[in-house]
Amino acid sequence: MSIPLIDLSKLTHSSDAIRQNEIQALDTACREIGFFYLVNTGISAELMSALMREAKRFFNQPQAVKNAIDIKNSINHRGYGNIGEEQLDEVGHADWKETFDMALDFPRDHPLVAKYPNTYGPNQIPSDPKTLEVLQDYYVEAFQVAQTLLTAMAQALKLEDDFFTRCFQNHVTVLRMIHYPPRPVSEHDNGAGAHTDYGCVTLLLQDQVGGLQVKNRQGEWLDATPIDNAIVVNIGDLMQRWTNDEYVSTAHRVRASLPDVHRYSFPFFVEPDYETNVECVPSCATETTPAKYEAILSGDWIQSRFDATYAYREKV
Repeated sequence: MSIPLIDLSKLTHSSDAIRQNEIQALDTACREIGFFYLVNTGISAELMSALMREAKRFFNQPQAVKNAIDIKNSINHRGYGNIGEEQLDEVGHADWKETFDMALDFPRDHPLVAKYPNTYGPNQIPSDPKTLEVLQDYYVEAFQVAQTLLTAMAQALKLEDDFFTRCFQNHVTVLRMIHYPPRPVSEHDNGAGAHTDYGCVTLLLQDQVGGLQVKNRQGEWLDATPIDNAIVVNIGDLMQRWTNDEYVSTAHRVRASLPDVHRYSFPFFVEPDYETNVECVPSCATETTPAKYEAILSGDWIQSRFDATYAYREKV
């Protein structure tokens, strides 16, 4: 099976036939492989290029400048992560990449920060205001894409249109910049080890280098070859749980860059409000296939996965 392609503009098309046909294609992709390319997103090529440019500038700064916003200094997981900080494959090497994470900025005196300090709080921001401006612009546009997509998924699952989107009032959606430097030794065969994502869906913008691979139902690794101006979308663990395993969260990995090759990518981890009660949606449970999972708060689920992935959080 290849990775399917979904046209976002058709998911909101004025023609009911075109819209329903694309919603059905989306539903099939979510059930059969949990990965798809998304085209005609409305995010401009200029903004995508600007994000790529700012990522290169940010990661090319002196190490001391990046370390000034070290993610270790943030209990709510915001800021710069050094190479080896993250290990997605629990039995492999630490990932050969450096990162920057940002989300909605909550002031320290916000009630949610007091209640869930490991999830909500202020961002640590890049020192260059231009970088911050581009990151914020992309965050806003990617979030709009995510909301359109989640509406279509609700329609595919025969739910109210806002079944998912109403859970994003104080959401913890994270935009990440990733730089995969050239690997120093051959033993680092993965830039990012095999893993599934934790949240609802992930929207990934990648450069033209390639390296992302998706594991299909037959256990084969498929290359998610870059397509100009397309975003790669995958289902996360939370959505799989929400849909009683009807929508599948699929393992994926990033093969390490070749010598002298730098790779950049930008996952947008779409995660709802902490107190979203995630239990089997009505259309995904029957007498013969009852709900498999206990209800859980979205934030509790995400935190449990974070704590298993980031070694420094054990000290928090």
